[in-house]
Amino acid sequence: MQRTPTHIGIIPDGNRRWAVQHALNKEAGYEHGLPVGLRLLRAAKERGVQELTYYGFTVDNCKRPKEQVQAFTAACTDAVKMAENEDVSLYVCGNAKSDCFPPALLPYTERKADEGKMHVNFLVNYGWEWDMKSGWKSKDIPRVDLVIRWGGMRRLSGFLPLQSVYADFYIVDALWPDFEEKQFYDALDWYSRQDITLGG
Repeated sequence: MQRTPTHIGIIPDGNRRWAVQHALNKEAGYEHGLPVGLRLLRAAKERGVQELTYYGFTVDNCKRPKEQVQAFTAACTDAVKMAENEDVSLYVCGNAKSDCFPPALLPYTERKADEGKMHVNFLVNYGWEWDMKSGWKSKDIPRVDLVIRWGGMRRLSGFLPLQSVYADFYIVDALWPDFEEKQFYDALDWYSRQDITLGG
């Protein structure tokens, strides 16, 4: 019987590289990542995952060209609105006092109990240093069991360092807009074979 992780972190990397490969402007890649994010959410829900956390964009990402910042900000807003139709409990965690934070997402910055519903978190304008200096604003997000990163990079990029302290880390070489459900199922199969001891 497969052991399903309770909480999965998703790092959807490779949007800009995907856009370049398809002869598009870099900022065009983010929009193509939206429908696949919804497919992953549904696949996770079907497998009984209780919580998902998507890495939207970081405080440092806001240093990118204006067109890219506008594109990934709009994509995060659209992603949350799309997830809202999936009967899940939504929470957006990030520096909401910054100009980079989408005003449309302010209503989602309080985590609700919503027992019985799948919890879906979005890290928007998030930074680990901001989190730490703000008294761990992410403290209501529980420990992460598995982090899956698309795009082939082998790093956490500041993803919820407190919650990921014992997380298993799975890499998908495919770029995020090329997501396929099999990649997610393979990650779950891999996780099920790991010896989870939490240091014990």
